[in-house]
Amino acid sequence: MAAQNRLITLNNGVQMPILGFGVFQVPDEHTEQVVTDALAAGYRALDTAASYGNEEAVGRAIAASGIPRAELFVTTKMWIQHTGEDTARREFDQSLRKLGLDYLDLYLIHQPLGDYYSSWRAMQKLHGEGLSRAIGVSNFYPDRLVDLILNNDVTPAVNQIETHPFFQRHTDQRVMAEHGVQIESWGPFAEGKNDLFTNPVLAGIGAAHGKSVGQVVLRWLTQRDVIVIPKSVRPERMAENLDIFDFDLTDDEMGAIAALDGGESLFFDHRDPEKVTWLGGRRVD
Repeated sequence: MAAQNRLITLNNGVQMPILGFGVFQVPDEHTEQVVTDALAAGYRALDTAASYGNEEAVGRAIAASGIPRAELFVTTKMWIQHTGEDTARREFDQSLRKLGLDYLDLYLIHQPLGDYYSSWRAMQKLHGEGLSRAIGVSNFYPDRLVDLILNNDVTPAVNQIETHPFFQRHTDQRVMAEHGVQIESWGPFAEGKNDLFTNPVLAGIGAAHGKSVGQVVLRWLTQRDVIVIPKSVRPERMAENLDIFDFDLTDDEMGAIAALDGGESLFFDHRDPEKVTWLGGRRVD
């Protein structure tokens, strides 16, 4: 782990780096080299998913790195079609096999769709057996998250949701904190939407600290205690994204970024019937 990367303690005592590396939309044929470069840069937390189609490549990079398993924090996710108590166990075993690992650090339900209650029962067993050190969810809005918590024995350790300057999720984070769930951001740079990388507010703050817009965004998130998993295929950008713990944003700067919040997803709303239909129709081998 990079020397300055700090750890977040999850609700079961497991510690997770606040800054990790994501591989969403990295083509399978490039993933092994990209993850190799990320590990060389100092990342020790890796985030993938069955639906990304690159778990095997992530596993090859881990195996070739020589980094002790205990120093890594590996997350993957279960896709919708594989929800259900029996199916979830098979899906977990397949992901573990593709990654070439004996256990996961964090296993997530990828979408709040399908028979995820049965999946959660299976995941609770996996957690109890020590096969996943922590379990959690992704893309759950507060209502579904709280309902899942109230009707099960194990509270999710993490909820990974879209979080960036234009959709800041303060209410979601407050509800999670009330129940001991750690917020994690996907899409921290909003994939460049709304001209994020040339935004004058973010650029001005960056200039004041001698930092890039990307570094300002990542520092803003980590100062809010939001776990973040930026993606890059460029080694120099990977290193830049790690270099965010030598400055702090002022209260005024945090307030200026808060004013950018549009309060709506820039991608899709999981409560939209059309999007639910689209997600439910996606199949993962």
